[in-house]
Amino acid sequence: MDWEIAEDIKKKLEQIIKVLDLPYINLNRVFCYRTYGSKSRAYARTWAFPKIFQQALEVEPAYVIEVLSKYYDKLDDEKKTKVLIHELLHIPKNFSGALVPHKTRHQNIGQSVGKLFKEYKKRINE
Repeated sequence: MDWEIAEDIKKKLEQIIKVLDLPYINLNRVFCYRTYGSKSRAYARTWAFPKIFQQALEVEPAYVIEVLSKYYDKLDDEKKTKVLIHELLHIPKNFSGALVPHKTRHQNIGQSVGKLFKEYKKRINE
């Protein structure tokens, strides 16, 4: 598998975070990569940095958002935005390095993506 830093993804995340007002996400600690050759069938993945590694290495919480080129790059702009919103929703509000699962007692990421995308479109067109 090969990978490269994805500055275009970082810029799009910056825009999404600003438009949707997600101040808890520290974009300086979110690293974006585009991968090639993965066997995964996902469009994108969010990777956590668990507390035990943070403590052992004496570093702050961080996340990696990976887009899988063979699927993500073929999407239209709206679907790409929805995928990135989905990945951002895996980051908890305390930015701890943990991940939010797809379904919790209070949230279903799949349903939240649709609502947030509508809000995003509304605000960007204002």
